Amino acid sequence: MPEGVKTIVKNRKARHEYFIEEIFEAGIALTGTEVKSLRQGRANLQDSYAVIKDGEVFLHGMHISPYDQGNRFNHDPMRTRKLLLNRYEINKLVGLTQKKGFTLVPLSLYFKKGLVKVELAVCRGKKLYDKRQDIARRDAAREIEKRMKDSGR
Repeated sequence: MPEGVKTIVKNRKARHEYFIEEIFEAGIALTGTEVKSLRQGRANLQDSYAVIKDGEVFLHGMHISPYDQGNRFNHDPMRTRKLLLNRYEINKLVGLTQKKGFTLVPLSLYFKKGLVKVELAVCRGKKLYDKRQDIARRDAAREIEKRMKDSGR
């Protein structure tokens, strides 16, 4: 990652479950206690997805744990959060997601110059045989690497 970028959380399962077609960087509208909780690294992107509604993009299913010292100002951990994209990017996302089988999935959450950003991907779901091919390819590469290392000795 570039300098000045601190990763908060990654959605590791997304790269296994989906073919990633295109990636966008979006800002996210948060409350003060949510940002403080994110600075402690207390977030979960698993099972989260984005939806385009009335020309705006919203993130559903992302869990940000309540801030310990937040008292009455704390937030709802599973609330829907608005993603901040410009009109051109939203129109492009609308065009891409209207194709059959495409969805918007957050890949990671990170700080960039003090602001929280979301890496949003336009994805197409993988079938079971695609996942098996990926696993077989990874195992083969690992085996080749091991043999190369052993032959060098």
